[in-house]
Amino acid sequence: MLDKIKIGLQYCTPKHALTRLVGKLASLEGGKVTTAIIRWFIKQYNVDMAEARNPDPAAYPTFNAFFVRELKDGARPINGDARIISHPADACVSQLGPIKEGRLFQAKGHYFDACELLGGDKALADEFIGGDFATLYLSPSDYHRVHMPCDGTLRQMIYVPGDLFSVNPLTAENVPNLFARNERVVCIFDTEFGPLAQILVGATIVGSIETTWAGTVTPPTGPEVRRWDYPTTGTEAIVLKKGEEMGRFKLGSTVINLFPKDTIRFVEEMKPLQTTRMGQPYAEQITPEQ
Repeated sequence: MLDKIKIGLQYCTPKHALTRLVGKLASLEGGKVTTAIIRWFIKQYNVDMAEARNPDPAAYPTFNAFFVRELKDGARPINGDARIISHPADACVSQLGPIKEGRLFQAKGHYFDACELLGGDKALADEFIGGDFATLYLSPSDYHRVHMPCDGTLRQMIYVPGDLFSVNPLTAENVPNLFARNERVVCIFDTEFGPLAQILVGATIVGSIETTWAGTVTPPTGPEVRRWDYPTTGTEAIVLKKGEEMGRFKLGSTVINLFPKDTIRFVEEMKPLQTTRMGQPYAEQITPEQ
């Protein structure tokens, strides 16, 4: 009964207004009040500040600055094998597996459409037909910068407007089409094995989604899908190496990766509810002979 009430409240709560309000509050410099809130959050969610470049809660002027804190050098070693794709974030595996008939598995009884997830671009969705996906949930206690799982050249960025349901496991199990109905930023990279989609999904009280090349993508939001195309050759091409930061969430959310058919094999440890750490092995590139 309690779970039903929680889900019901999400449908009737003004999620965009609440999220923007929280985002503004999280960007305020409140001095000792801000520090007290940060200390409470660290204790409440068992945040390991020993990994932070600056472990002192009082060093962060805003809650947002604390939330997107940098880690110490070497805190997340990047696997050096060029054939190994690394985890893009500290997270928990929500789901993974094949993209069947253009659909991704969300939770028991729920699937969502790859074309819809990608902003309604069928030609783009066709690049991932028969491929693989993984959905990674970032909890409040996680490090919230998102990195490149492999070398890639940015081809396109798509902003897709949508709702802002929570993306925790309870919501994933009870809200149909969750990840294709929430606001999101789709990033398409060209890689050695073909296209890679790295999708940053918004959620309730996610104050903003940012990328390293465009800054804050949302907010502000709009009612229309927006697309940015980027040169893939020449001096203006945006080339990111494996392990480089590509984006960040101000408050937690979800990353979804899409891979083309017959190009990768997830490592054996990849299972639902598995904890991930940025830079650790995620998948292995395969060749047709394999």
